Amino acid sequence: MAASSSIFLVYFLLPLFSTATLHSTSSLYRSQLITQQESSPKNATPTTFFEVTKPIKLPKTKPFSHLILEHDFGSTYRKPPILANYTPPFNCPSQKFSKIVLEWRATCKGRQFDRIFGVWVSGVEIFRSCTAEPTKNGIFWTVKKDITRYSSLLMKNQIFAVYLGNIVDSTYTGVYHVEIFVHFYPAKVRLGGFDSGADLIVPISRNMHLNDGLWFEIENSTDVQSKDFKIPPNVYRAVLEVYVSFHENDEFWNGNPPNEYISSNNLSIAGNGAFREVVVSLDEMVVGVVWPFTVIYTGGVNPLFWRPISGIGSFDLPSYDIEITPLLGKILDGNSHKISFGVTDALNVWYVDANLHLWLDGKSKKTEGKLLRYSLLPLSLSVLTNFTGFDGSFITNASRSITLTGMVKSSYGTITTKSSQSLSYSNHMVMGNEGNLQIVDQIIEFNDTVYATTPSSYVHSLESFKKYLLKLYSDNVDQGNQSYTSISNLTLGLDDKRVKGSKYGSSVSSVNNLQNAQGYMIVKGHLVVKGLGSTQQVYKHNDDSCCYSRNISSSNYTILYDKVSNSCSNSTWSHWPLRIDKKRSLPG
Repeated sequence: MAASSSIFLVYFLLPLFSTATLHSTSSLYRSQLITQQESSPKNATPTTFFEVTKPIKLPKTKPFSHLILEHDFGSTYRKPPILANYTPPFNCPSQKFSKIVLEWRATCKGRQFDRIFGVWVSGVEIFRSCTAEPTKNGIFWTVKKDITRYSSLLMKNQIFAVYLGNIVDSTYTGVYHVEIFVHFYPAKVRLGGFDSGADLIVPISRNMHLNDGLWFEIENSTDVQSKDFKIPPNVYRAVLEVYVSFHENDEFWNGNPPNEYISSNNLSIAGNGAFREVVVSLDEMVVGVVWPFTVIYTGGVNPLFWRPISGIGSFDLPSYDIEITPLLGKILDGNSHKISFGVTDALNVWYVDANLHLWLDGKSKKTEGKLLRYSLLPLSLSVLTNFTGFDGSFITNASRSITLTGMVKSSYGTITTKSSQSLSYSNHMVMGNEGNLQIVDQIIEFNDTVYATTPSSYVHSLESFKKYLLKLYSDNVDQGNQSYTSISNLTLGLDDKRVKGSKYGSSVSSVNNLQNAQGYMIVKGHLVVKGLGSTQQVYKHNDDSCCYSRNISSSNYTILYDKVSNSCSNSTWSHWPLRIDKKRSLPG
């Protein structure tokens, strides 16, 4: 279930209860359900698992590569993170790098659950991921992540920390053998601009030393976790990057029924409804929210879906940026301030931390700021229920908007920045077959805009338009003899369009990523004795310099087809409105 605080393998409400006909279970989740090892492929070679995404665009320069850490993660649950000393590539003739790439390589053999893990550099999280679930013959997987935005951090001696909480015993035998590399690609000229890398990154995470990850653990709807920080006096831009993952009773929060349903049926299961948001506050003032993409970990719904194609975002969980430049006037006073995290309607447990990216004015010892406008519309949340007994429907809708406008006086002149978030949420859930059937249809729209005007009247803009799609059908058929068949169909979708504008022109990039999966499992007791999983995925990426698409399908560990193209299609993203603002004044 990709949660370091549990040894249970969880599937998404499959079944809702421990058998197809019993409703007295104390948990909404199926506990300790494991895949029979004999159902793995007969070939002797390890299977290569992977997440479908675009290749990182690399310069033609030869990289300087460093092996940062090599470790076997066995009995590491609730143990201290593994530490490694990091030294920048001082032996490289050029100390300017156009691209820096983190590479994670791992192998595992035997039986093991999916495990969440994180990588931090002196408290700054740079990578969060989920492990793949191994087979008897072994698996291998690699993740490459562009970490160029952390350049300023990586040019100093640092401490790498890696936490992967794993349990090894007579049943769960898989040890994760891990190597972490960092590849530096030299460049003659460093890229600049409004969205170039920060000069300083401040960790908003838990301090070493501890027997766990450095993320904050949020256990319920009233739990708030905070971190004090200070910033230098010459900051002119600030962005908070938030990492989020959800586990245990909230691993499948989007399928949790309202408490009304639970109370009416006298159940003790995960509830609080199907809506969640991560709320970020600065000195008790709400400054932004995250409505996260529905990452399905490699043990989720039907583990056979994710062999060898992993779920969207599971090998490289997304982070979310919140522009807080308009609030610099509140924190440029030399005093300590506080960033806090909470999760609306949360159940245990959410892992949340953040990185504060700061841009420094090298020509000024002190900048000055002022908040000009703050607009926070309260969360609008409605839940309609219509059920009798264990069957019925639930409709959940939500919306939220936040707008910040502020100014900063710097050596560049007075910069006025407006940042806004606009979000909408819809979840339609149906329960049937005496509570053993569940249908979920969910859409999240998550739009961010940032406009910054300079004294020269140019508008620097960053606009992001995201749409997250989740569709799930699951049902169970009682086979007698304490066994049942679990049937599931899943659709995951992610649309992300980004528009950047500056005095040098405009650029547009887009990602369209859609997965469909179908399968079944025959379960006896806690053992999956037979099953099948098939997955189809279409991934498209377009920007001003390149196009990439991949159409791939797998079934029962076998790739059925894999078509890759680097040609552009005019039809891609035709359904999105093009919103490049060419005005020379601040919108709104």
